[in-house]
Amino acid sequence: MPIVSLKDILDHAFAERYGVAAFNVVNDLTIDAVIAAAEEVRSPLIVQTSVKTVNSMGADVLYQLFRAIAEPARVPVTLHLDHCPDREVVTRCLQTGWNSVLFDGSALTVEENTRQTIEVVAEARRHGAHVEGEIEGVRGVEDGIGSDDAPQVYPIEEAVAFLEATEVDCFAPAIGTAHGVYATAPILNPERVTQLVARKALPMVLHGGTGLSATAFQDLIARGCAKVNISTALKVTFLDATREFLADNPTKQDPPSLFRHQRAAVKAMAEEYLNVFGSAGKAW
Repeated sequence: MPIVSLKDILDHAFAERYGVAAFNVVNDLTIDAVIAAAEEVRSPLIVQTSVKTVNSMGADVLYQLFRAIAEPARVPVTLHLDHCPDREVVTRCLQTGWNSVLFDGSALTVEENTRQTIEVVAEARRHGAHVEGEIEGVRGVEDGIGSDDAPQVYPIEEAVAFLEATEVDCFAPAIGTAHGVYATAPILNPERVTQLVARKALPMVLHGGTGLSATAFQDLIARGCAKVNISTALKVTFLDATREFLADNPTKQDPPSLFRHQRAAVKAMAEEYLNVFGSAGKAW
């Protein structure tokens, strides 16, 4: 089916209280693997790209790879730019064809973040695209963006004021999750999702999903987290599969066999998350 908008996917998920996985892909193989997983279980899907991946592959090449794989897919798929504090990269991706972007102004004052996010929303609308917003960073560094310091958490009233002023399409609140691999179980504040949704009925976004329990995922999704980001798990799966194949085949000189092994591992990982999030069978 045709590539769809982020809003189409999240509106369905938010209304029915299931979560849609947003996998941070790193190349064409991982794009193909997560889309194949979504087709296997009949789930909508968000293909997500980091700024680092955009810059390393080039926006045009990455977008054309995505289109070539996603357009024949039999499930709804959309393309999203993850944590991007660089307005030039936001503009480049919107002009190239990304369906949505996260302008990450969490390092700015709330006032400056609000001002720039309003501009990004207006820019995105001109391209028929949508915007994820945030005012609080997520602890941990991911693809060179972020900080290991605990983020400042603003009052609910300030977050709601940001949502009303910017008119973003979804919002990523700080609830105690972190990017990367958890050394210990995180202390979550799921009630913050409930409070925000009660004040502003908008799809929420869960960052730092890798390593959370199925119970934690499902609780947060039920409260309104319609978009669930998975980045570290994909990278770990991809690289572990690479190491496993090379260890088992130390003298084999056959890259396509390695690629098949990597793809199968990433596809299986993606299917597991899609089932946990409740999006399996929700494709239209």
